[in-house]
Amino acid sequence: MSVQYNVQEFLNDIERVQNPDDMAMVLSDIAGTMGFQYFAITQHVDVLAANGMAIHIHNYPAHWADFYAANALGLSDPVHRACHMTDWGFRWTSISSLIPLTRNDKAHLDCGRREGIGDGFTVPSNVGGYPPGSCSFANADGVPIPDDKLWLAQLVGSCAFHVARRLWLGAVRRGTRNAALTDRQRECVQWMALGKNDDEAGEILGIRKGTVTKHIKDSCSRYEVNKRVMLIGLALADGTLTISDIGGWRHSHLWE
Repeated sequence: MSVQYNVQEFLNDIERVQNPDDMAMVLSDIAGTMGFQYFAITQHVDVLAANGMAIHIHNYPAHWADFYAANALGLSDPVHRACHMTDWGFRWTSISSLIPLTRNDKAHLDCGRREGIGDGFTVPSNVGGYPPGSCSFANADGVPIPDDKLWLAQLVGSCAFHVARRLWLGAVRRGTRNAALTDRQRECVQWMALGKNDDEAGEILGIRKGTVTKHIKDSCSRYEVNKRVMLIGLALADGTLTISDIGGWRHSHLWE
């Protein structure tokens, strides 16, 4: 069987996944074929606080998984923090080249090795408006990482998280209504997010202050929230606004 056929077969299997249990079974099989014992596809959140509403599928040793969740390591895990510094997969042995490792970070990695998780390869998945995430493949300490399969792990990991996000969005959005804003509502919310009060936004847009206030109130109603900051967060989450819309990439140091 050709390498190309293997790749297409893997991706086809992932695309056919319909639920988390299917994903766990498919990724376990694919990880083993690539030469990995473990996989984890997860959003970088406090897993227990998320109460089942975040992507978190893995076959890690149960004791380590329980410790990880109980200590909310999804937020502070050095592997997850390193994902913020690259859009490409990386070996865990190279984490120190991406982020500075603290004493607690090193202790965390040592603990993982003692619990059966040694070296690994992680594919970041960061999409604006959603919690960052990743797909990782790992082996027990002393079991070598298949370096010649990391390019395949990159493709599989990216595809798997894409499909997992689609499943997750289907779950969290099921039963909710479309919160799409009108063009004028979007403009008012954007200027609010840029720090303008209703009077200033009205002057910029050539409309009355009261009209701006009404547009923002109606926008809150569409999203079923009563706080302006929550309105901004949800508008960013569903793509109505982007970070660039609210000045997130305008700082000069980003281009230096």
